[in-house]
Amino acid sequence: MVFSKVLSVCAMSAAFMACAVTAAHADPLADAEAGPLGRAQVQRLALDEDGYLPVVKLSEQIIRIPVDADGKVTLETTVYKPEGPGPFPMVVFNHGKIHGDPRMQTRSDPVSLAREFVRRGYVVVAPNRQGFADSGGSYVQDGCDVTRNGLSQAADVATTVDYMSKQSYVDAKRIVVAGTSHGGLATIAYGTNAAPGVRGLINFSGGLRQDACTDWQGNLTNAFGTYGESTHVPSLWLYGDNDSIWPSTLVSRMYTAYTGNTLGKGVNAKMVDFGSYKNDAHRLVGDRDGVRVWWPSVEAFLARVGMPTGVQYRVAEPTQPKATHFARIDAVDSVPFVDEAGRAGYRNFLHQYPSRAFAVSDSGAWSWAEGGDDPMSVAIANCQKQSSDPCRLYAVNDSVVWKDGSTQTADEDTDSPSKDGSKPALASR
Repeated sequence: MVFSKVLSVCAMSAAFMACAVTAAHADPLADAEAGPLGRAQVQRLALDEDGYLPVVKLSEQIIRIPVDADGKVTLETTVYKPEGPGPFPMVVFNHGKIHGDPRMQTRSDPVSLAREFVRRGYVVVAPNRQGFADSGGSYVQDGCDVTRNGLSQAADVATTVDYMSKQSYVDAKRIVVAGTSHGGLATIAYGTNAAPGVRGLINFSGGLRQDACTDWQGNLTNAFGTYGESTHVPSLWLYGDNDSIWPSTLVSRMYTAYTGNTLGKGVNAKMVDFGSYKNDAHRLVGDRDGVRVWWPSVEAFLARVGMPTGVQYRVAEPTQPKATHFARIDAVDSVPFVDEAGRAGYRNFLHQYPSRAFAVSDSGAWSWAEGGDDPMSVAIANCQKQSSDPCRLYAVNDSVVWKDGSTQTADEDTDSPSKDGSKPALASR
């Protein structure tokens, strides 16, 4: 069976940006949800015989955090936790917001960020706030009042911090709260009434864009100014020059408002301009490639507020298969089984940023994916949705990895990459 119609998806997400193209009738947004949801398997283990920390898998657990006393409203929450009794320091990560109905966005699952913190011995907690994904309650827009909107979102952050601080494996005296886009706004708003154990706030490209509101930029700037008046928790702000949501002039105004309206007390904040990132700086925190950009600044900030930064575990990452000599990466006509639509899709793949992957099946189904944490798994999953034959990787990044005549399964052909799975691209505003 050969598919000729092509669907493409390429947009920004609350936690990252990813792109995928697959054959007709595919649903990349749904397919990208695939991935095991086992309990955390990361352990604090002794060194192996060669003196190295053993490599262990990063997996996740989904819990429900009660919002009200009777537990009728709960927050769908993803937890990444090292095994053992702890207590471990904690990072609470707050997601962004898609265009339209927040119910339609997927569960917050910031794999790339979680991996960096778990390998350093942190518990990472990613709640979906009320009205988002499968959490209970409703999202309250608060009209054009950005200040109130941020504080409304911060209430769910407070609920999460309070609930998780009572868990025996969490060190309630060593907490950092972080967030991206709308979650960055919620993070800074939370700082106005943070729990005593919260030592720092990390704002990845935070804000709330409301184009339908008069002077939405002024509303957003005023919100940050209001939060700065009553926040004493140190914060790190990370914004890029080619952010599609926030003009650089607006970012400067927001930061100035936050640091300037402190009634003479002085707010402890630092802005980091990390420059341009791929085609959109707003996607930074969700990309595995983005870790090398943001981690140095985050590491320095953590050390400054007394949080640990040393690596304690070797956590497995998606593994790229070895290059073969089947064909040159740009030899479009060498891609097996695909029709002209598939060849056009491959040409499109060649214009994508790394990390990227292209998958194909013997029946002519195909898919490419770019960005996120594991585009190899996304490409295979989207391709497999359309094929009864196994889908296998043809190319990864700048290498052809296809083995002609191979009978390996998709998992074997990718050298068993991590099944963490990158999430679909969602607009974060």
